Amino acid sequence: MWYVSTRGMAPRVSFEGALFSGYASDGGLFMPEELPQLDKETLCQWSTLSYPGLVKELCTLFIGPELIPRDDLNDLIDRAFSRFRHKEVVHLSRLRNGLNVLELWHGVTYAFKDLSLCCTAQFLQYFLGKREKHVTVVVGTSGDTGSAAIESIQGAKNVDIIVLLPKGHCSKIQELQMTTLLKENVHVFEVEGNSDELDEPIKAVFADEAFVKKHHLMSLNSINWSRVLVQMAHHFFAYFRCAPSLDTHPLPPVEVVVPTGAAGNLAAGFIAQKMGLPIRLVVAVNRNDIIHRTVQQGDFSLSEAVKPTLASAMDIQVPYNMERIFWLLSGSDSQVTRVLMEQFERTQSLKLPKELHSKGRQECEQIALMGCDGCCVALCPCGPRRGSVTDTQGTVSGR
Repeated sequence: MWYVSTRGMAPRVSFEGALFSGYASDGGLFMPEELPQLDKETLCQWSTLSYPGLVKELCTLFIGPELIPRDDLNDLIDRAFSRFRHKEVVHLSRLRNGLNVLELWHGVTYAFKDLSLCCTAQFLQYFLGKREKHVTVVVGTSGDTGSAAIESIQGAKNVDIIVLLPKGHCSKIQELQMTTLLKENVHVFEVEGNSDELDEPIKAVFADEAFVKKHHLMSLNSINWSRVLVQMAHHFFAYFRCAPSLDTHPLPPVEVVVPTGAAGNLAAGFIAQKMGLPIRLVVAVNRNDIIHRTVQQGDFSLSEAVKPTLASAMDIQVPYNMERIFWLLSGSDSQVTRVLMEQFERTQSLKLPKELHSKGRQECEQIALMGCDGCCVALCPCGPRRGSVTDTQGTVSGR
C-alpha cells in the first residue's frame, strides 16, 4: 500500500513514511493511492468482529504484513486498548425510537481520540524501536487531541511531545490533563490565539523540509493518516451493530451522525463509504459552521472569528481534513485539489466548482445537521431523525 499527497507534488510513501510525515512536503495530506473495495462476503465476515478485531482487519489492509507482520500488529493493537475501561473498548447504547449512541469515551482521557492515538502511538514505538530513532511530536490542540496525544506517549524514551495549548480555548479538565502530567518527554506551552491560528505556524514549520528532517519532527493531529485509519473502525462497528440484517441485497443503509471539528472522523466515514460500507453521513456542527456552508452552498470560507461554544473541541474554522474529502470527490485529482487549497490558503475564501459541489451534495446530502450551541446532538431538539446512529465525540456527549 502506497500513499500519495492530495496535492500531487510530493513523492509517494509507505505507511511508515505517512506515519512519520504529518503534512506532505507539498502541503497536502497523505491518502492511500487506491482504496480497497469490500464485497458483501467480506462485510459479513467482519460483522461479528469486536472493535479491536475491526481495527486489526483495517490496519492489515492499509499497512501490510511486510511493514508490520500480522502477529506483531495484533499485539500492538491489543496493547493499545488494554487501558480502556469498557471490556468492549467502545459500546453501543440503544435508546428509544431507533436512536443509538456509540460510546467512544472509555479511554484514559474520556475523549474519542484516545482510540486512534493509542494505536498510532504503538505503531510509532514499533518503528522507532526497530530503527533506533528519536522523534519530536508537535501538536496543536483545541483540547482533546493534546491530552490524548500526551497520554498515549507520556514517558516514552524515544519520543518528545510539544503541545501548543490555546489560552482560554480549552475546557478546564482538558487543560489540567495536559498541564499536570509531569513527564520529562512532555512539553506543554500556552499560546495566544485559537486552535486555527496556532495551526498556521505548525504548518509553516512542516513546510520547511530541512528543519523537519534536522529535528525529526512529526505530528499526531488528524493530518496524520494513522489517526484517520483507526477512526474508520468506528463507522464499521456502528454499522454492524445497527444494520437490521446483512441477508438483503443491497445491504441496508445506516445513518451515522458525526459531531465534527477538523473533520477527521468525517473523512474516516467518507473513506469507509467509498470502500463499500453502506452508511449515510450526517454532520453535526456548532456555530462554527464552515462544513455546513460548504455542503449546502459550496462556500468553504472563513467566518470573521471563531465563536466560542460549550464544545470547545469543535470550535474550529479550518477543518483541514476536508482536503481529503475534496480529493475523493474530485476523483483523486491532485491538481484540482491543489488549486482549491492553495486559493483557500491565500484568500481564506473558496467557492467550490459546481461539479465538485454537486458531487458533495449528492454523496453527502445529509451533511447539514446543525447542533445547538455545542451541546450533545443526540439530546438536541434539532437532533438526528429516527433510526439514526449518533457517533459521538466524548467531549460533546459527556455533558
